[in-house]
Formats: sequence, C-alpha cells, structure tokens
Amino acid sequence: MCLLTLSCREHSLEYSLFATPELTALAWGTVEGIGTGLPVRLQYDYGSPVACGATPQLDSLVEALAYVLQRLYSASEGGPLVPGRDIRAVGHRVVHGGERFRQSVAIDGLVLAEIARLERLAPKYNRPNRAGIEAALQLLPAACHVAIFDTAFHQTLPPYAYHYPLPHDWYRKHGVRRYGFHGPSHLYLSRRAALRLGRDVADCRLITVHMELGISLCAIAGGCSVDTSMGFTPVEGTMQERRSGTIDPGIPGFMMDWQELSAQQVEEVLNEKSGLLGVVGQGRGRRDVIERANAGEARAALAMRMECYGLRKYLGAYLAALGGCDAIVFSCGQGALEAPLRQQLLQGLEAFGVHLDGSRNACSEHLQEERCISPSQAAVQLWIIPTREEQVYAEDTLAVCAGSCREPWLQSYRFAREL
Repeated sequence: MCLLTLSCREHSLEYSLFATPELTALAWGTVEGIGTGLPVRLQYDYGSPVACGATPQLDSLVEALAYVLQRLYSASEGGPLVPGRDIRAVGHRVVHGGERFRQSVAIDGLVLAEIARLERLAPKYNRPNRAGIEAALQLLPAACHVAIFDTAFHQTLPPYAYHYPLPHDWYRKHGVRRYGFHGPSHLYLSRRAALRLGRDVADCRLITVHMELGISLCAIAGGCSVDTSMGFTPVEGTMQERRSGTIDPGIPGFMMDWQELSAQQVEEVLNEKSGLLGVVGQGRGRRDVIERANAGEARAALAMRMECYGLRKYLGAYLAALGGCDAIVFSCGQGALEAPLRQQLLQGLEAFGVHLDGSRNACSEHLQEERCISPSQAAVQLWIIPTREEQVYAEDTLAVCAGSCREPWLQSYRFAREL
C-alpha cells in the first residue's frame, strides 16, 4: 500500500507519497495559490524531472487534493499510483495540539472537534490544517487518517520554561503558555545528529536550529525538548522572514495608540510585515534578502546582521541552559547562501568550545547530504542536516495505524538508526 503525508496552509498544500512498509519515497510536491482566483503554481517530482504544464484555478483544498490525486494516478504523466497500489494511510500535519495532544493520534470525530476547538490558539494554521483533513476524509474515506502535531515534541518543557510571568488565570483559563513549534523538524534533527555522533540521543545535549521561512531553536537534553524559542505563537523568538520575533511588549500598545491600529492590524504587522522583509522594506523572501546582503545592500546587510546576532544570543542562552552541549545542528534552508551567515553567527562562541571549519562550512547550492562543519576534534560538533519532517509524519502515521505509536520523545524512529 501507499502512505500520503499532507501539510496544508491557507493557500498551499505540500505532500509526499511513500510505499510501505519500507517508506520508500515515490513522489513529493506542492500546490500554491489555492483560493486566490489565479492559476495555481505546481511543483512535483516522481523521482525524475517532470515538466509542469498549464495549471488550473483551484478554489479549495478539496479541489487541490483531488488535482494532486489525479496526477498521482495519471499514467500518461508518470504518476506512481496504479490500480491495486492505493493510498491506505494519510498523515496530516497539525500545527497546534495545545496541552491535549502529546503524541500523534488517529483522527476521529472527537479529535477533529478538538482540533477545531484549538483554532483559537492558532487560527491561521489550524483552520487550513482542519480543512485539509476534511478534504482528505472526503476523497480518501477508506484510509487511516493520523494527526501529527508541531507542538507535541515540546510537551516535555518543564513548568519553569513554559510558564510566562503573567497572571496565572491567563494560563488556567485561556491556555497562555509556551507551546513551541516545528517539533517534527527538531525531533528529526536531534535523532539524526545523535546517530552521527555515534551516541544514544538520551546521552546527548543538543541545540537544533530550524532555518526556513520560520526560524526556531530548541534545547534538547536526554532526547527531550527542554526549551524552545517560539512560544504561545510562532511570532516569539528570533526574527524570521516576515515575523518580528521577540520585541518589547509595550510597542504594540504604543503603535495602536499613535496610529489608531486595531489588535488584528498589529498582529498582521508582527506576523506578515516585520522580520527581514520589514527591516529591508521590500523583497521576495529570505533568499532574496540574503542575496542582496551578499551584494552589499546596506539595509539587507543590517537585516542579516540582526538575524545572526539574535541567533547567537539564543545559542548562548541554550548553552547556559544545557550546561554545555555536544552538538549544534542547523537545517539547510538556503544552501550555500547560508554559509557566511553561519560563520557570522558562530563568531564569538569559541570560548564555549564552538569552532567552525570554514572549508567544511562552504557547501553546494542544493545541499542534500549531512555534513559536519566543525574541526574533527572540536568539543562541540557543528552539523548541517537537511530536515525531513515528512519522514516523521510518515513513521508516526505508520505506527499509529499499527496501534504502536508512543510520545515522540519515546518513539523509536527508523531514520534514527540508518546511515
């Protein structure tokens, strides 16, 4: 049989298709521009280059998923699905699981209702996540459907790390606490790093850095998340492509007063109009800002210096929180473009045993292999490990469907045992 993983946003859908039980990747791709009134942008791969022709306008996630399934079953386009090789399981990324979900679970009516209830904590994310689940339930009703939560991996944070210094009733009545996000990525990076170190993850102290459109860090001890930079929402932490990261909490009230902004307008600014693009003032994305900084553009260079400085402060904080660490692990969002950024942000950490090997740090534009970028005898190893969140989704889905899934910090993953 085959297993499909889905990550749905408001206007996009990402998918991966695996053959089971080996979890061999058969296809992966994205559909962007859903519900915008314009033709969608489609990227997909069946293990070899596939030409993308004209694409239709797709108004909903149901239409987008139906379109993906049509292509996967299309023999004329090289689709990997054939009669008898059906999708029997679907893993759904769900951003927010609150305190209710500590592990991946099979989806039923009660779980779907709870995901809907948690939308108040992450309406921008859980709402399209739920819409994607409902679309898949409609189109693939015979499959086993599983929810994998971004927040589950961080359920091991101690109370002193997840509580905010706010009125306790805010936590008790409204759930205001640190939840953390990008859990599957931090889980994957930590397990692969432990494998590369030749040690059990339970014996490692690690700092993982997820660097994509959103950026977050995680301090991991004994295989468990003990602190993470994102908090009640993904806005907290270091600056990101469009998110502000942590700022003085008095600024929103000040701007609401002086510019007569609503709470919703301020939230939009902090989520969509801040970060790198807010400092630069324009740009197509993080990659564009990095390229402009490398070309010497002043505001782009300032933005990247701010990002590096913020990341360095978090690394220092987590080195202190862990009492030292065995490895710092970076995902690889922009390939070779991030090499000078790593060099810049790691400068000044030599006193903590952090040393970068410049020649190892330089990497190809589309880095796919895992690479050590520290000197051979460094006290703190530095690794670049391309993250594979879809592997976590797939393994959790397979385990839940077999009735054997445990909490993510206890789960035994195949990718953590195979070099």
